[in-house]
Amino acid sequence: MDGVVRLADKLARIGDYWQPGIVACLNDYHVKVVKLKGEFTWHAHEQTDELFLVLQGRMTIHLGDGAVTLQEGELYVVPRGVEHKPEATEECHVLLLEPAGTVNTGDNPGDLTHARPEWL
Repeated sequence: MDGVVRLADKLARIGDYWQPGIVACLNDYHVKVVKLKGEFTWHAHEQTDELFLVLQGRMTIHLGDGAVTLQEGELYVVPRGVEHKPEATEECHVLLLEPAGTVNTGDNPGDLTHARPEWL
């Protein structure tokens, strides 16, 4: 990766919801962008925290003991091992920060699993 990353340009290359793409690498972490709409699956990441930063729109992260709603410009870190389910009623654009190799569905693989995101 060289130079400035234009997140809007990268997001424009994403065709499907819930399919993250890598836009940068920071040490052993991938910076990813993803478009969300609808409900994801309940899952946990036993080995890592997961950062969600809303770039556009609004999303809710359901947790076992409640929910967190994020607006544009807000972020939340889901602690490692905490079961969660992202949801967005309308299209939402999100930046994710997580260790390279983190699978989007964590411990609950299924139809929405995107184990090998591409560089955008």
